[in-house]
Amino acid sequence: MTLHQNALGRSTVRVTELAFGAAAIGNLFTPVTDAEAEQAVHAAWDAGVRYFDTAPHYGLGLSERRLGAALRSRPRSEYVVSTKVGRILVPTPEAPGDDLANGFAVPATHRRRWDFSAQGVRRSIEDSLRRLGLDRIDVVYLHDPDDHLDRALDEAYPELARMRDEGTVGAIGVGMNQATPLTRFVRETDLDAVLLAGRYTLLDQGGLTALLPLAADRGVGVVVGGAFNSGLLADPRPDATYDYTAAPPDLLSRALDLKAVCERHGVPLRAAALRFPFGHPAVASVLVGLRSAAEARDAAAVLTHAVPDALWAELKERGLLPPHVPTPEEAG
Repeated sequence: MTLHQNALGRSTVRVTELAFGAAAIGNLFTPVTDAEAEQAVHAAWDAGVRYFDTAPHYGLGLSERRLGAALRSRPRSEYVVSTKVGRILVPTPEAPGDDLANGFAVPATHRRRWDFSAQGVRRSIEDSLRRLGLDRIDVVYLHDPDDHLDRALDEAYPELARMRDEGTVGAIGVGMNQATPLTRFVRETDLDAVLLAGRYTLLDQGGLTALLPLAADRGVGVVVGGAFNSGLLADPRPDATYDYTAAPPDLLSRALDLKAVCERHGVPLRAAALRFPFGHPAVASVLVGLRSAAEARDAAAVLTHAVPDALWAELKERGLLPPHVPTPEEAG
């Protein structure tokens, strides 16, 4: 099975519409075994996924090591790997406890040090290449530079641009869960892509105000993360989470209304949530965090589930989507 691929902005990198988010196989919140992580990657591959996203932050390097090991037998020309820079992993020989305070169920063998300097970018990529077991990285994102915008713009971005020119990396971008600073990067730099988490979903179209139109105008590809808003759009129920905290009652009610409309059209809410971002021409891929083979197979199945035009029309008629929001049937 193969999934449709899109160019990532103006770069030569092409990505599948479904991207494997590898934070979960870095033991995000709960442990995953080596075997389960490998099975998840292999199931995604069998389902047609050829774009895999990771970061040093995820499990203090565990995600990168597991992803690299799982892909080792695959032809290197057939898949795309993205990782991120901005956090250097510094060994802590005393290994004090675990890393759950940062969200990962791994021993605290390292600590993270923010570093958006040019030297830090080089070191981070060298470390990632070693953990992944690769000789090149296809896409590198500046990771969460929210509190380091000036240094990321003045030092980290130019170094990434040099590495792109050298051929060390194929495409460069920025990944954040805020649309406004990403808009600044798109306006002031020559990025290939942005990874926007949680701000272009059925519940939150904040990215549409400025970022997505500007990205389309400048030829910058958009990878949408957090299409389920951390769980609410996957399975809306009273204990569901929205952006990793308890879902507010009004958003839960809206998610349940979205689910009801989807069910009337015979469509899982998850399918509509994953297909929705592709209504905008700047969107190249949707990234889903996966921790098991079953989740990988399900994500591919719901992404390719047919969503009738009438569903999008009803969502707008009922005020569950604003009338100006582009939807997939309009994109053709």
